[in-house]
Amino acid sequence: MSNKPNIELSFAEHNQATVVKVVFAFNQPIINKLKETTNARWSATQNCWYIAREEFKLNIFFENFRGIAYVDYSGLKTNTDPTVNKTAKPVIEKGPIPANYLEKMVQKRYGENTVKTYSHCISQFTGNFKEREIDELTKEEINEYILHLIKTRNISPSYQNQMINSIKFYYEYVLGRKKEYYYIDRPRKGNKLPEVLSKPEIERMIKTTKNIKHKSLISVMYSCGLRRSEAINLKPVDIESKRMLLKIRDGKGKKDRYVPLSAGVLKLVRRYYKEKKPENWLFPGENGKQYSETSVLNIVKAAARKAGITRRVYPHILRHSFATHHLEQGTDLRYIQIWLGHASTKTTEIYTHVSQNDYNKFKNPIDDINLDDDS
Repeated sequence: MSNKPNIELSFAEHNQATVVKVVFAFNQPIINKLKETTNARWSATQNCWYIAREEFKLNIFFENFRGIAYVDYSGLKTNTDPTVNKTAKPVIEKGPIPANYLEKMVQKRYGENTVKTYSHCISQFTGNFKEREIDELTKEEINEYILHLIKTRNISPSYQNQMINSIKFYYEYVLGRKKEYYYIDRPRKGNKLPEVLSKPEIERMIKTTKNIKHKSLISVMYSCGLRRSEAINLKPVDIESKRMLLKIRDGKGKKDRYVPLSAGVLKLVRRYYKEKKPENWLFPGENGKQYSETSVLNIVKAAARKAGITRRVYPHILRHSFATHHLEQGTDLRYIQIWLGHASTKTTEIYTHVSQNDYNKFKNPIDDINLDDDS
């Protein structure tokens, strides 16, 4: 008899989409392999890992787990489509994405994840009103639609906000209507604390990453508190070495800002630049094209695996860590707010115009890491 652990696969519905549930007793090697070879995510509501149906390939899954676990896929044969299960929730029919919707998002340079999310939400919205012209819908009808999703689908506050934003984008940006014309009450968000890595964990991620471009990318994102969209938009000219500043162009809200540049990171990036000679983008993708956000995600996840970090790691955790480590070493909150590009509140407006010379007063958290040590 085989002593290998058992993995059970079955179809399910999660967040209005068909997914493949991956169920097994806790086993760290299986978790590590899932993270390494798939885009599996943990669902607290389903209490299991899951993979998007369109991303799942049974033959590849089998090959990846050969010798590691016994894969029971009988659930995929007996329930090939959860939408036809009489006990399953009714599926929201998708409709067409309105004309100029995608083009407007491209013009506004929305990130690929935002484009994907808004497209998914607006197609569900048009599908629900397929017998109507959505341009003629009233605010009350749209509120009723959101309420219907809450009651029948039990959508999360986060998903509710995504749906609202996708609808508002259509009416306000595609149709050009005034913001006052359309409004939906927002759900109250839970007060969740951001996830943070320790400085030793980040040090291990950097030191175990041998690819100099990947090492430089992770170092820049952490030391400057960048969003991944900001990192892939960087160009060599954005490094102002004489002033020890990095310029962030078109950050969230289409605002530019400066962040202090670590001397150690500058040295590392110079070494990377001399070796790879990037032209248009500081961190280019294949054939000199712009890096994708997915590529950044894969780089960060791979670095975390090599560093032996078993919990979920993603690009934005570097930004959370940057802010937290600065606070822990005594940096004034108003400076961190400016570096992160957060919108100021009325009580902090007086601190938004800080001299760039003040940046040199502070020690960057990454300066405690020897970036030259590749051992």
